[in-house]
Amino acid sequence: MSHPMTLSQIVAIARGDEPADLVLTNARLIDVLSGRIDLTEIAIAGPLVVGVGGAYRGREAVDLEGRYVCPGFIDAHVHLESALVRPREYARAVVPRGVTTVITNPHEIANVLGIEGIRFMLEDTERAAMDDFVMVPSCVPATPMATSGASLALADLQPLLSERRVIGLGEVMDFHGVVAGDAGVLTEIDAFQGHPIDGHCPGLGGTALNAYLAAGITSDHECTEPGEAEEKLRRGMKIFIREGSAVRNLKALLPVITPANERWLCFCTDDRQPPDLLEEGSIDHLIRQAIVWGIAPMTAIRMATLNPAEHFRLHDRGVVVPGRRADLVVFRDLAVPVPERVYQGGVLVARDGAMVPSAGGREVTDLPLGVRNTIFLDWSRVDFRITARGRRIRVIGAVTGQVITESLVMEPLVVDGWAVADPERDLLKIAVIERHHSSGRMGLGFVKGIGLKRGAIASTVVHDHHNLIVIGADDRSMESAARAVAEEGGGQAAALGDRVTAMLPLPIAGLMSDEPIEWVRDRMNSLIAAARALGSPLQDPFATMSFLGLEVIPSLKLTDLGLVDVNAMEIVPLFLPEGGTK
Repeated sequence: MSHPMTLSQIVAIARGDEPADLVLTNARLIDVLSGRIDLTEIAIAGPLVVGVGGAYRGREAVDLEGRYVCPGFIDAHVHLESALVRPREYARAVVPRGVTTVITNPHEIANVLGIEGIRFMLEDTERAAMDDFVMVPSCVPATPMATSGASLALADLQPLLSERRVIGLGEVMDFHGVVAGDAGVLTEIDAFQGHPIDGHCPGLGGTALNAYLAAGITSDHECTEPGEAEEKLRRGMKIFIREGSAVRNLKALLPVITPANERWLCFCTDDRQPPDLLEEGSIDHLIRQAIVWGIAPMTAIRMATLNPAEHFRLHDRGVVVPGRRADLVVFRDLAVPVPERVYQGGVLVARDGAMVPSAGGREVTDLPLGVRNTIFLDWSRVDFRITARGRRIRVIGAVTGQVITESLVMEPLVVDGWAVADPERDLLKIAVIERHHSSGRMGLGFVKGIGLKRGAIASTVVHDHHNLIVIGADDRSMESAARAVAEEGGGQAAALGDRVTAMLPLPIAGLMSDEPIEWVRDRMNSLIAAARALGSPLQDPFATMSFLGLEVIPSLKLTDLGLVDVNAMEIVPLFLPEGGTK
């Protein structure tokens, strides 16, 4: 109907006395409540399902010819910024995949632009053909161990709760502060009691986990192995099983799923980039992979629909029953669910893998001035040289497919009194340059596991502070790559000597492009090819690099303030004292 319906009209249509707007016939309905699959009819009026079963009349009827219908997919935790495109462009990629609702935490852009960045994300998703519910960023900055572009206090966050689509407090990353009883952290959490409060506590267990949960935090998406997930489940945490781009935990955690606990598990992508979104998919990819690896289709679909809807108290969706939203996914094969039709609020928004023209989402609108020109560097104070001060150095050990790192100890290569990169041992130099306030601060160190044999790669996507990070085999290449991304207003680059070999500009807060996602994907593929030409064997070294500055995930990370021992939550020197271990 083109006009709002009264409750009496809705009830009359549900009784069958008035025609529905749309009737889907010969539909194999996946009932995530009972676990049954029945051949039936689904009547839709306005944005709602009003009838299941029976013989309904409709202004429009679509014969699904025995295809399956399930609720629209819900991503339980995602940072839209990590797709490197603005939110409406992200929607264009995932809605045809069946994703009709996302639960987002815009803390990436908030760490650059504060409230202005959050407002931009809210406004841009208003034009998207998906529902975006926002968890307010809880840690901006994540810790005092890095410099961010903004700092959000409780007084900044509380007014956001009046926004229609703001539903809770985003991942509380300072789990050390929670467990220690930090007054500021606990005051913030207390202000959001009665709303969903997401967690972020990699490796936490025992009485420390008890303390974290006692604060009112109820979910975690950082589990990497079954034992950790099982302990958290036993303590009452909802576990979001993540399959992103840099971090893939799905296969490792599937053994955790049992008939007794499956209702406490959800799927999320967290950080997923254009090549994976366009080639593999979003939550639909997790469902298919889970089924391939032995999870029952009903369970996999429930983890992507009913479970996250209930956890986030979105009681108007997640099931296909009268009175709930008609967010629907239609597909042909239960063993390999590939969405053919996607309905959002009763409206067909995608068909055969593409948005329908009437769904919109590609209107050209000017970007707010404040989201551009966010790179402020004092190049006169940038110096990549490291004076040799000992025979042993702390080295960040990158772990393939994970955001955790190892804390290694190695002997540096010293040339003329300077500690330099040693590509033969995969010992590369890493730098993080503060880019928000022109302070000139920079952290310097070494990393193993990236694999460059020559040249350098750089990026302004560095979770969560998003300073400028660069890794290289020589200082000249590092400066070339770093200058290239700064001159573009943010982005990612590969360089060899004075020559920039590949570039992806990200002018929106240094995090996102305003180009179509396919264009971004092609540029990303060129970047990865350039990094491989420089010697890196990683599937996506830029994604791995983006987490090497995240000082809330163990063990050793680098920020503009220096090396961070995450377990101790303290800045530590690059060189170890002679004869010592600390």
